Amino acid sequence: MLSKIDVQKFNTLIETNALINSNYSDLNALLTHILDSARRLSEGEASSLLLVNKEKQELHIEVFLGGAETDTKRFHVKMGEGIAGWVALHDKSIIVNDPESDRRYRPDILQELHLQVKSMLAVPMHVKGECLGVIELINKKNGNEYTQEDLEWLEIFANQAGISIYNAKNIEKVRGEIELLQGRLETEEKYHTIIAKNPMILEKLAIVDQVAKTDSSVLILGESGVGKELFAEQIHLRSNRAKKAFIKVNCAALPEGLLESELFGHVKGAFTSAISNRQGRFELANGGTIFLDEIGDLPLPLQAKLLRVLQQKTFEKVGSDVSITVDVRILAATNQDIQKHVENGSFRSDLYYRLNVLPLYVPPLRQRPEDIPVLAEFFLDKFMKKTKKQFEGFSEDAIQTMLSYSWPGNVRELENCVERACVIGRNKKIRSDDLYLKNPASHAFADTAERNLKNAINVFKARFIQMVLEENNWNQTETARALDIQRTYLCKLIKELEINFKE
Repeated sequence: MLSKIDVQKFNTLIETNALINSNYSDLNALLTHILDSARRLSEGEASSLLLVNKEKQELHIEVFLGGAETDTKRFHVKMGEGIAGWVALHDKSIIVNDPESDRRYRPDILQELHLQVKSMLAVPMHVKGECLGVIELINKKNGNEYTQEDLEWLEIFANQAGISIYNAKNIEKVRGEIELLQGRLETEEKYHTIIAKNPMILEKLAIVDQVAKTDSSVLILGESGVGKELFAEQIHLRSNRAKKAFIKVNCAALPEGLLESELFGHVKGAFTSAISNRQGRFELANGGTIFLDEIGDLPLPLQAKLLRVLQQKTFEKVGSDVSITVDVRILAATNQDIQKHVENGSFRSDLYYRLNVLPLYVPPLRQRPEDIPVLAEFFLDKFMKKTKKQFEGFSEDAIQTMLSYSWPGNVRELENCVERACVIGRNKKIRSDDLYLKNPASHAFADTAERNLKNAINVFKARFIQMVLEENNWNQTETARALDIQRTYLCKLIKELEINFKE
């Protein structure tokens, strides 16, 4: 007949077994539950659960109960070192009822935890022949010594506990893989083709082909809405990382505290709402590419952490001191004058130079009039499918209106404009009125001899180039720099478009 104590121990084992067969995914809570059950089972005053790090060949205290409150995760022991290290190395259980006379005993850690050790019981947790960690019980209650029976009960418990940990780790791993796959699917659905006829953009795409072959950081510059994200996508898709994740983060979208967690992840308990461990964007991007948009808004403390990732490929999660190593290519973008931020001290110069290894400037839409009609047609086709409406294209006045508009919001504004026109348009073609654009240059093409698209574009280009020439006192070198084109190409355009100097 079982004694009352044996019944209690069986109940504890049944409770643990139920935990093993449940869908338990919070590893930290599971480990705490296991350790508390082990302490109750073996009547220990204090207990610790140490996990094995195979790469570093050491153990660290993951959970500690019954001693002084302190950061126990900072304590590490090498395989074979101390009682726990010996148990992990030899995969054997031991009873130590006189620790002071045992050469394997290491008093330094336990003394720092303000524990006077009189007896110890340590057993390995193993699954499939592999030691996952060690459970240590310290000081049996009422000053009693640990017995062989205590050891046998704890070994049965440790085997079940090992299965719990193995299952929970697999659940955590699978959850991370699912999150990564979801991130890949989301980004793959958002990949775009860059639509362009403008020589400047075609030249940039040729540069992208060269840049993609490297792992160097790229800083993409340009006004808001020009398509910096699309260029980042193309760099990733044309690189040898294309089959891995492309993760996007807007550095201006979140406050500093949340942004750090978003980038680097956090451990349970790091802050009030951290109810479980969470992978950050850098972990999700491991092996692939991370795109940091609005990098000019990154707070200074995070700039230092990002610089370390660039230099050493390592970081720590919020609330953890365990370093994580990742292989990630970093692409960044900003619409700000980042050099001014460096000069006034709001952006680290060392980070700027690390990011700016391969700078790429995307010109605004007003400097690439050839792209306006083709982009408009592309967006029209896209939104006709979305709205289930059919148009024969754009009317002549609509095209002239778009070509004469300055597009301060660039490609993004053009896309929104076409979507709006597609929703409200009622005629066979999209008309100028459907665009709802304030057009100060509505008569810009009134004197065009042949009212066709090619001539309209040439008129726009001629007048735009002439305007920039006048702004730069007809200095062709400065004008070419302002237009972001080669001086030789500017000279060719001046001749072809018959642009004459005016007093």
